[in-house]
Amino acid sequence: MDIKIKNRIYLYAFCTILGSFTGIVIWVFLKVLSAGTSFIWEWLPARIHIPFYTLWVCTAGGILIGIIHKKYGDYPEELSTVLSKMKKEKFYEYHNMKILIISALFPLLIGSSVGPEAGLTGIIVGLCCWAVENLKFAHKNAKEYSEIGMAVTLSVLFHSPLFGIFAVEEVEKEQTLPELTRTSKIFIYGLALAAGTGTYLILNALFGVQMEGFPSFPAFEPEGIDYLMIVIYIICGCLLANFYQLIHYISHKIVGKIPAIVKETIGGLCLGIIGLLVPAVMFSGEEQMGTLMENYSKYIPLCLIGIAFLKILMTNICIESDLKGGHFFPVIFAGVCMGYGIAGLVFQESAGHVVLGAAIVTAALLGGIMKKPIAVTMLLFLCFPVKMFVWIFLAALIGSKGIVK
Repeated sequence: MDIKIKNRIYLYAFCTILGSFTGIVIWVFLKVLSAGTSFIWEWLPARIHIPFYTLWVCTAGGILIGIIHKKYGDYPEELSTVLSKMKKEKFYEYHNMKILIISALFPLLIGSSVGPEAGLTGIIVGLCCWAVENLKFAHKNAKEYSEIGMAVTLSVLFHSPLFGIFAVEEVEKEQTLPELTRTSKIFIYGLALAAGTGTYLILNALFGVQMEGFPSFPAFEPEGIDYLMIVIYIICGCLLANFYQLIHYISHKIVGKIPAIVKETIGGLCLGIIGLLVPAVMFSGEEQMGTLMENYSKYIPLCLIGIAFLKILMTNICIESDLKGGHFFPVIFAGVCMGYGIAGLVFQESAGHVVLGAAIVTAALLGGIMKKPIAVTMLLFLCFPVKMFVWIFLAALIGSKGIVK
């Protein structure tokens, strides 16, 4: 057999296995997370009454996470840090895999206002590096295979097949896997994504659904006033994005000077206090969004706008105090709250109008934070109606330009 054909077969087989393995890891991680969350926040408080339970759990969790960081290092690392390390070093440390897994789980278990994507990406990339170091065939393309693992992770988590590709590809501008054409590279990405998504869905069908993803918003036909409101929605999304960057800068300056354990304890204490007063700001926001879609009319619009800003505040406090995870899930929840709130101030009892508000505000907000309008559009594509595709991209594009650095 021709050596080039043989290598191509090895490549396709390895990417398929890599995608399937990523799907398994994600499902198992989310299964453990679901069981742990149910135990801490449902089973235990139903049997043992402890006053200010949320405050005690979050504070104790912060102390425990601080001890782990003090002894083993600052994990999980943010998604941008993982991407940067793979780009520069073409390697990600995997020998401390137990700590990577524990550090990724604990903040989520205590209700930190973050998503699972950052911790899971670090785990997947670490496992990819282990695989390529132990397989001569894959060794020379460690960075490229890790990028495939990251793309599969993001795509499966967000139930958006194209998001992972655009999120990873837009970070790395240089050509990867140089022996392949552009078409071939897209094919192996698709192969890995199909294997990862298929494996995840099979496990869901056999053993129960883990993390259904963001709910789909209903379609509606925009009216004349909706097109005028798009400008206001984009401005509000940019405002929220600037608020995110401002809080990120301030919290980083303040919290960055606080030593380990103390920092995590303060973060847990803040999470517990705010969680007692406004439970909606806890956790990633995925389940809360489903509740919001069904009951948004019961909330005062100004309250929804306030929750949006509070969610942004709490997410930054959690990340900077090392109760870390990803920011995509909570930021999307904040954008939807803001969109519902702004639309609710203008329209009364109209599901269609608030859906447009949620879509445009969220797109502008994510565009301002990510600076990747195509990736933002792919991320929101499965949540919002297809007819909003152009407006979502436009809002993300403007948002990526309309933020103070």
